[in-house]
Amino acid sequence: MNRSELVAALADRAEVTRKDADAVLSAFAEVTGEVVAKGEEKVTVPGFLTFERTHRAAREGRNPATGAAMTIAAGYNVKVSAGSKLKEAAKG
Repeated sequence: MNRSELVAALADRAEVTRKDADAVLSAFAEVTGEVVAKGEEKVTVPGFLTFERTHRAAREGRNPATGAAMTIAAGYNVKVSAGSKLKEAAKG
């Protein structure tokens, strides 16, 4: 399902216009991105998904082209965890 299909499904289910559904989806993405970027708290949709920023320590790696050892800098990742309702839905 792509974005336009998701927006159409949300609009039909919530009985709102596609423009309003798209605005809500965009706002959700923006707010989630801002909270995750700060890294101070998680974004949780109870029973569905949890988004959080995690720290990845610096580590040694190898250049795949030359095989030379190199240091990979520390950084951040995003961890997305499925909630209980989403896990149940995936089971079929």
